[in-house]
Amino acid sequence: MTSKKYNKVAVGGTFDKFHDGHKKLLSTAFEIGNEIEIGVTSDAFGGLKGDIDSCKVRMGNLKSFFSDKSNFIIVPLEDPYGTTIYDKDFEAIVVTEETEPTAVEINKIRSSKGMKPLDIVVVSFVLAYDGTPISSTRIRSGEINQSGNFIK
Repeated sequence: MTSKKYNKVAVGGTFDKFHDGHKKLLSTAFEIGNEIEIGVTSDAFGGLKGDIDSCKVRMGNLKSFFSDKSNFIIVPLEDPYGTTIYDKDFEAIVVTEETEPTAVEINKIRSSKGMKPLDIVVVSFVLAYDGTPISSTRIRSGEINQSGNFIK
């Protein structure tokens, strides 16, 4: 395996209505990390966002998308931090502008425990046809599809 910038990288999300923004976020993690841990919000935690696919379905979508890769694990997230506040082996976390504040909180928690802060890699949103970000909420509402195109 080719050595990447980081040995162990975290990335997390709800990953409902798996779309191009999710693909960019996750692909970035794979580009920079040798080992990727993907946290997927549990049904209880993710359900706070409304009517979303089950955690099992969302995890299955990720496994299908990365069927050609073996350097990752998918774990359920019961809170915004996952294992990043316990596992000292993480070196970086990949986030969007929206979730960057959570990564900053994670680093505060890690520092308070004497752990090394994570490098925070911020990935810009993928924009839909109208110049606004693709989001699962917009897809659920029938406004756009997973590629950000208008649905008539």
